[in-house]
Amino acid sequence: MVSSCIQDLKKRILPWREQARITDEWLKFRLENILPDLMEREEIDFWVIIAREYNEDPVVLSLMPAAMLSARRRTILAFYRQPDGRVERLNLGKSDPVLNEFYSPAWDPEKEEQWDALAREIKDRDPAVIGLNYSEHFALGDGLTKTQYDQFTAALDQEQKGKIKSAAPLAIGWLERRSRPEIQVYDGINRIAHAIIARAYSPAVIHPGITTAADVAWWMRQAITDIGLQAWFQPTVAVQRRGQEKVAGTEAIIPGDLLHCDIGMHYLALATDTQQMAYVLEPGSSSPPPELEQALASGNRLQDIFTANFKEGRTGNEIFLESLEQARAEGIKASIYTHPIGIHGHGAGPTMGLFDRQEFIPFTGEYSLYEDTCYAIELNIKQEIKAWDNQEVMFALEQTAVFTGGSVIYLGGRQTTLHLI
Repeated sequence: MVSSCIQDLKKRILPWREQARITDEWLKFRLENILPDLMEREEIDFWVIIAREYNEDPVVLSLMPAAMLSARRRTILAFYRQPDGRVERLNLGKSDPVLNEFYSPAWDPEKEEQWDALAREIKDRDPAVIGLNYSEHFALGDGLTKTQYDQFTAALDQEQKGKIKSAAPLAIGWLERRSRPEIQVYDGINRIAHAIIARAYSPAVIHPGITTAADVAWWMRQAITDIGLQAWFQPTVAVQRRGQEKVAGTEAIIPGDLLHCDIGMHYLALATDTQQMAYVLEPGSSSPPPELEQALASGNRLQDIFTANFKEGRTGNEIFLESLEQARAEGIKASIYTHPIGIHGHGAGPTMGLFDRQEFIPFTGEYSLYEDTCYAIELNIKQEIKAWDNQEVMFALEQTAVFTGGSVIYLGGRQTTLHLI
């Protein structure tokens, strides 16, 4: 039987048709209000995205309406930045009634070859810079395959070939920038994720002595599916236990255990990524050891140090390294490994530390912070707990947030108290 909590959450999820209406409205808004600004910022006059069916560029689906779930044979979308700043949008794939609402058809297969049509459109507009999605360092900006690159450039003359440059910064900018309507809805999407975690961390799911960490992880995966959404990675649940270095996921959870979960899902084409902690109360107890609560507070302090360093124009490395130095100066044993989030769970934007590399990160760490971008504020602190015979315990926290108006706002709030089971 589906629990009443899950039934209530399921009622909050919009039917697919209504979801499509909303995301298509967002797409139109973004194409008209965000893309022109980004093309001007990156100084690209003609942006070409080429994708083949089931071998899509990571950017292309974010540019297509909800009713299109993949490229069609070969989909080519092109964007021309006109002298007045407006962006002309062209479809050089097969004409499609849905796609035609967003892009002007520019290829008639009865009259010319597809590559010839694209070359013609470029020649007619004579752009100074042609942008293509290739990049050595940014995977989400490297969606153009070699075969498509070779075939495209073969259709151009030498002058046009000389105008080509990487559009990776434009692709990253497009993927990372959130519109005001998206930000407003993103808060509620994260509250759904928090509600699933709260239910998982309850006697309705966890029976100490019987339930395992693996049971809880799979319950969360099923809950996400049952309400009509999709996980973008397998949820995890880990146990830390006094006097035990490692607890297998197949062992039963018992009183006194400290739990950690990590879950992520998609709704309305936006991803969440959340880690929260819980404590299983000992019989007769109504609160956890005070040191565990203090450790969580240290985790919150690390969040505050980190997000206070978010300043537009600073690089991921600058934000990360300064925060780490400040935390250590305050006596916090800290690790920071925050990543951008949005259309993709591990999204486009600056790297701010890596779990296994607490050091300067070349290339992706040198990308700058921009306004109206979102991040999974992911980090941990380690602290010795006297009540656990000075055993070192890790508190790992993660919460989706938006950087807007010069400050960081946690979407759906953040964890400041332990869940108690």
